[in-house]
Amino acid sequence: MRRPVLSVIGGILVLAAAGQAVMLMDGFSRLTANAEPSELMAGCTDVPEAVALAETLRERSLRLDGYMKELDRKKAEINFAEKQLTEKLVELRKVKQQLAQRDAGQRQSVTEDISRLIAVYDQMKPEQAAMVLSNLPPDFAAQILVRVQPETGARIMASVEPGQAAVLTSYMGAVRAAAK
Repeated sequence: MRRPVLSVIGGILVLAAAGQAVMLMDGFSRLTANAEPSELMAGCTDVPEAVALAETLRERSLRLDGYMKELDRKKAEINFAEKQLTEKLVELRKVKQQLAQRDAGQRQSVTEDISRLIAVYDQMKPEQAAMVLSNLPPDFAAQILVRVQPETGARIMASVEPGQAAVLTSYMGAVRAAAK
């Protein structure tokens, strides 16, 4: 009696393995669960081991379907997040470009303003320019003195009191060092 039962179970296992192999050869699209393993169990419902095996295989198949659905859901979430990130990146690049253009415009405006200011100091009498520069912050005054004509700058520095001239000279050195 044991021989026929073992033969039947062996046959069922071979059929199940062959079925799984065929499904895998066709790809994952064939990995769908069958709610009723009636085709597999035709004529074998009186063997408890076969019924248990068929039930285990059905449960595994259902779990695989669940895993595949979960993977598809996560894949959709990832695609959505990727799309949002791409849109945000494009938006940030546009903002960065706008900021760069605005900064370039501001730098150009500041350069033009400084050029006009330098022209004013070039036209002033050295004593008047020295009085004005003495009341400005030393770093700003040094910026102006670095950019005026060298002989005008020398005359202005000669009109500034010695302590203030020393401070301005050190700031001018720092301005020139930073420019290099």
